[in-house]
Amino acid sequence: MDYMNIFDTHAHYGDNRYDNDREELLASLPEKGVSLVMEAGCNLPSSRQGLEFTRKYPYFYCAVGIHPQDAGTVSKEEGYLEILASLAGEKKVKAIGEIGLDYHYLDYPKELQKARFEEQLALANELNLPVIIHDRDAHKDSLDLIIKYRPKGVFHCFSGSKEMALELVKRGMYLGFTGVLTFSNARRALEAVEVVPIDRLLLETDCPYMAPVPFRGQRCDSSLIPCHAEVMARIKGVSVQQMLDIANENGRRLFEIGNGLCE
Repeated sequence: MDYMNIFDTHAHYGDNRYDNDREELLASLPEKGVSLVMEAGCNLPSSRQGLEFTRKYPYFYCAVGIHPQDAGTVSKEEGYLEILASLAGEKKVKAIGEIGLDYHYLDYPKELQKARFEEQLALANELNLPVIIHDRDAHKDSLDLIIKYRPKGVFHCFSGSKEMALELVKRGMYLGFTGVLTFSNARRALEAVEVVPIDRLLLETDCPYMAPVPFRGQRCDSSLIPCHAEVMARIKGVSVQQMLDIANENGRRLFEIGNGLCE
């Protein structure tokens, strides 16, 4: 079945896995039902590249920010916040992200991650922009900083408990889900989808990662979202197209994107 109105709220098309066919792939997305893509920045170069995508493709928007694994590549003293603020002045930059905490690997100092995260949360509040949050094995610290800074935004590729999901929703946050929903070990994500109100759910790929079953292990792209939208739709008792429409509306609401492109 052909689906439409797909909003991929978290993509990384600047990744080198797309170097051989990027233009062809991105140009083909609208004919595959993809109406909107949010390109998430991880560092200053990828944030700038996301902005370039928005200038070339009408259905692209972007977020600018420093990923926790890139926390050591910038410093407040060298003016990275001013650079992000300047990029965020462009009309198709709709969020600060992806930012957050990642305690999965020991190579990235926690205190440095926290410093960058707090600086960017404060910047987002100053600019009145939502945040796109990366939270991996850092649930308590991430939640504590949400409580402290009270941003609007989304926890992308949500991996916390259903209790944490409800706490975030209570504080105005949205939750994004990837192809993980189709994995055999997706119990926590499925429980979270079950308890979160349907108007706070977003669909995303995190491409080129997280391709859903039956494409797991392959390079992912936005056209595969219906695979895990089907799982979300089944849990929420709606059709797949209804779920895509609702998630599209939710993403537009969060990122303040109107019905017309280039807003």
